[in-house]
Amino acid sequence: MNEQTLRRLLTATVEDVLPAHSAADAWDRARRTRRARRAVGVAALAVALVGGGTVAALRPSTGPSVDRSVAPTVEPSPAPPVQRAPTDLTFPPDPLTRLDGPATVPLSARPVRRALALYQPVDEENRAVGPIRVLGDDGVIRALDVVTPAPTRDEGGNQATALKPGVLSPDGRSAAFAQTNELILVDLTAPAVRRIPLDGYLELVVWAGDRVLVGGDDRTYAVNLVSGAASPLTVSAWDLVAPDPAAGREAALVEVGGVRDALVLRSRTAREGTVRSEQPVTGALLPAPYRINEFYGRGWLHGPRLARAAWITSDEIDGAEGVALLDARTGAVSHVLDLGRDRWKGCCEVLGWDDRGAVLLRLRPGGVVRWQPATGEITGVVRDLNGAVALAG
Repeated sequence: MNEQTLRRLLTATVEDVLPAHSAADAWDRARRTRRARRAVGVAALAVALVGGGTVAALRPSTGPSVDRSVAPTVEPSPAPPVQRAPTDLTFPPDPLTRLDGPATVPLSARPVRRALALYQPVDEENRAVGPIRVLGDDGVIRALDVVTPAPTRDEGGNQATALKPGVLSPDGRSAAFAQTNELILVDLTAPAVRRIPLDGYLELVVWAGDRVLVGGDDRTYAVNLVSGAASPLTVSAWDLVAPDPAAGREAALVEVGGVRDALVLRSRTAREGTVRSEQPVTGALLPAPYRINEFYGRGWLHGPRLARAAWITSDEIDGAEGVALLDARTGAVSHVLDLGRDRWKGCCEVLGWDDRGAVLLRLRPGGVVRWQPATGEITGVVRDLNGAVALAG
């Protein structure tokens, strides 16, 4: 058999052997592979778009399919910078509602463990009527019978009640009353009275750590609560802001005062009262034409936030009543409570903060209200309370 004959036999033999898979099968497999690759590519692109490029690990499911989708979180809208009190206030239950009741026992017979508030009823001439009432944390109203503070007065003879916002210590255990030529300290838990001689027409007090700051138009003293020693302090008793009790004894002193474009916020050292910083009070966050004209009453700190009553320019009038909330670090006014024009002049002095970050203020006529700047919620606390009020910190 020669070579040519052998080649023809081998060729014929190979032609009789069929392939294991046809071309159609191969194309079908190729199409399935392409479809699988396209599906994987689409899924990967979707994961990249939804997850912002985050790689997701996909594992085969071993059980029934579970929908793990999460509804989108909706952040609450921030309260507007200008807020208004509702026409009709609601009055949720509150321990302070007992303030409008009569005293049932003298303080000397039943001292308090802690006072929540002091209240002094007044007549139409703003003169004290009866003793100061002491509301204890047990809900009992006492009459302050161990001392009767005289009205404060200035050099011109103008008088005011001795009870003012700020006289009650933050822990509710003591009270401090400014008097002409002296400071009266009352331990409400003993009870006991200390009289510290000082010079001048003294009208205002501020509790500041281990000291009481007391002053009037032309002078301010820092009185040590242990020794009773007093030293002059170069701060204005009218512009001084009550410190946050949680800030500690070395917390900086803050003043805020001035008029219109000259409103200023100052930070001073705790002990000497030396100016550390000074910046203008600004209202850039408020909508036009809102602005602060002048502050009045005691200012109160709660962390970096400062609340104080003010006369404001509103969208209705220049000289409306209001309450301003400031950043004590920058002087920026973040919120204003617009209380309108139909109120007594100087109606709405701030009384302090509660433990939930709400501002408590006097509303005349109207009683005591609670304002939550973060939400804009305003509710009543005590109805038609005619007189002076001081709250514990």
